[in-house]
Amino acid sequence: MRANGRPLTTTSLTAVRNLGILAHVDAGKTTITERILFATGAIHKRGEVHHGTTVTDYDPQERDRGITIFAAAVSCTWGGHHVNLIDTPGHVDFSDEVERSLRVLDGAVAVFDAVAGVEPQSETVWRQADRHGVPRIAFVNKLDRAGADLDTAVASIRRRLGVVPLVVQLPIGREDDFTGVVDLVAMRALRWRAGSADFESGPVPEPLREEAGRRRRLLEETVAELHAEALEDFCADSALSDGTLARALRELTLRGDGVVVLCGSAYRNRGIEPLLDAVVAYLPAPADMPPVRGTADGAEQERAPDPAEPFAALAFKVTSTATGRLTYLRVYVGTLRKGATVLDAATGRTERVGRILRVQADRHEDREEAVAGDIVAVIGLKSARAGTTLCAPGAPLVLEPPTVAEPVVSVAVEARRNVDTGRLASALARLAEEDPSLVVRSDPETGQTVLSGLGELHLEVAVEKIRRGHGVEVVVGRPQVSYRETVVRGVTGLVHRHVKQDGGAGQFAHIVLDVEPLDEPVFEFRSTVVGGRVPQEYARAVEAGCRDALAEGPLGGYPVTGLRVTLTDGATHSKDSSEMAFRAAGRFGLREALRLSTVELLEPVVEVTVSVPEDGVGGVLGDLAARRGRVSGQTAEAGTAVIKAAVPLAELFGYASRLRGRTQGRGVFTTRPAGLAPVPASVAASVTGGLPAR
Repeated sequence: MRANGRPLTTTSLTAVRNLGILAHVDAGKTTITERILFATGAIHKRGEVHHGTTVTDYDPQERDRGITIFAAAVSCTWGGHHVNLIDTPGHVDFSDEVERSLRVLDGAVAVFDAVAGVEPQSETVWRQADRHGVPRIAFVNKLDRAGADLDTAVASIRRRLGVVPLVVQLPIGREDDFTGVVDLVAMRALRWRAGSADFESGPVPEPLREEAGRRRRLLEETVAELHAEALEDFCADSALSDGTLARALRELTLRGDGVVVLCGSAYRNRGIEPLLDAVVAYLPAPADMPPVRGTADGAEQERAPDPAEPFAALAFKVTSTATGRLTYLRVYVGTLRKGATVLDAATGRTERVGRILRVQADRHEDREEAVAGDIVAVIGLKSARAGTTLCAPGAPLVLEPPTVAEPVVSVAVEARRNVDTGRLASALARLAEEDPSLVVRSDPETGQTVLSGLGELHLEVAVEKIRRGHGVEVVVGRPQVSYRETVVRGVTGLVHRHVKQDGGAGQFAHIVLDVEPLDEPVFEFRSTVVGGRVPQEYARAVEAGCRDALAEGPLGGYPVTGLRVTLTDGATHSKDSSEMAFRAAGRFGLREALRLSTVELLEPVVEVTVSVPEDGVGGVLGDLAARRGRVSGQTAEAGTAVIKAAVPLAELFGYASRLRGRTQGRGVFTTRPAGLAPVPASVAASVTGGLPAR
């Protein structure tokens, strides 16, 4: 039979699923999305990543490179439920796209390669979902590959992610003979015909009945250990009914106490329909989510996802298309109608919504309204950015925006022709608007325009977008990493007096500061002044001045982090003291304190995972050592060695081509951020122009 989606017959919040597809690069996210659209009848011809014909990888660069770069939203219906789905990137350089998507999603499908199991970026996106409290189910993909093994992949999920996997399927056949799965909840077999998306449902094959029974029993025991109601039933009847098991699986998924695991081969169209059934059965609807929290007039508020309540939505993505400027929204409360006026809660400006669109990647369908639980795009908003809260003018509310990753790599960019300088500035401004993790600034010393991002590929894609999308030829400098400076040993009791008199009202501020190091790369400020010697508004001005001083450290002019500043004492003047004076005192006082402190340089470090043939291990280890890499582990399996090392990001430029050369093209590597680490003195001298750490 063919399992097509059915039209949505209800607008209930329980009939909506907002989910993302998360995984390491090349685990099969986009192929799964494509097969979901086909299985639900949203498209009538399956596209392929290697042919550049998929719906969600519609950008020319995505099709050229064969990877997902930009999060793409699509919609479909399945079993009377409306599914809003976001296909997210898997490359570490585009993790900020994943972060913004997870901020507005209710659930997710985490995809794992049946051969590789949990890969570095798989773990990264899983931790991102943990931070946002997004319930997940897992799909072990590519069971048709040589070396594929569901149990090994599940073991890596348990070991690497620290979760309890609840395996609800048993594969029928191995590797090239993989033809279907046994559903351990309903105890039925699903088989797909070769070259077809059609499948047949029937009894469990005789050779698999004993194994299926054993695994069903193991699933029941695991669920009973985690779920109180299931435990009662299990103790009473020594088994769980299908209904009790399904309810318990859903509740464990929503609580995050267990992860339902399914399996299949998306490329061969095997396992997609059961995955959709699991999305509907186990992942939350907007009605299952807690009320959204925000602030209004300085007080925290909660609002339930009720279409009748005042409107509130969060903008999580902005793109410029031929249709116009698209602002992607997750509607949390109320109803948004075409032509409505909305309030930008952060700026206090009002704007009019011209059109509301249901998005299908790069295709759009007009709608008259969007209600709580919807993910849509709107046209007509001029100033909204990713992270902007839009709400009803009469009921303001500010929602927590997505966090934005700090840039770690920079390049200098300039137009090849002087006449294109203005167009380049406009293109860079639009890029930064669409992707908040891209930062554009002007270097005060050289006058160059500097573009900063999350990695070499991130910047390469951004520059290519300028060339293709705006027709500007760009000259790009060598990548530079974003160093930081930190305090190793601080100072106490530093006295700074800011006195200025040029006629008229003068400026007077007297402060005493303590500076001490912190273990975390953050800045903290506190005031211990008593007796009103420094009023609260002046203490806030001192903090603002200190933050100004953090922009340039004493070693090489890099931003300063990892310190706590305490305002311990001070004095004011009845006429000449002002917030401006205390802000200046904070700025100049901290600069002086930093010059007297012991400061060292920090550099971004990444965890590198290199997979190479065993005969190439020696050369790879030697090369990593030359790049100041610290090897943390090495494993071997089936003739392939996997090496893990912490390597300074500055040493990885050009590593891809070097690795290919050393391994005759057979070596691959992945990276993920691993924080900041001190720069050795010999290297620091070259970075800071000869200034040693003090």
